[in-house]
Amino acid sequence: MEKKKYYISLQSREISQIKYDNNDEFVVYATEEEIEELRSKMDHMEAAAFGTFLRSHVPIKPYHEDESNDEYDAGLTEAFQMLYQLGDANTKSHIESIGILADRHM
Repeated sequence: MEKKKYYISLQSREISQIKYDNNDEFVVYATEEEIEELRSKMDHMEAAAFGTFLRSHVPIKPYHEDESNDEYDAGLTEAFQMLYQLGDANTKSHIESIGILADRHM
């Protein structure tokens, strides 16, 4: 299957084939199936982020004991791993520079 160029913004959870404003945090080349998988990971992160928002209103539950935080962190790491695998040279260099995958085999 043919790979196409996509612009990714993890901050806004945006995936686009059209570059505009600051939606180009990361540039990847991916098939439609790979983009669907990345979209699924980003949707899961959104759901986990909502769970962390709800937990933040329960003062008796500490941050480090919140399953939603763990799910969000895992989803973020998985998304970065996928971005690294599909990314162009600048994307790979940026991910390496922030060290988020330092404990994983890249």
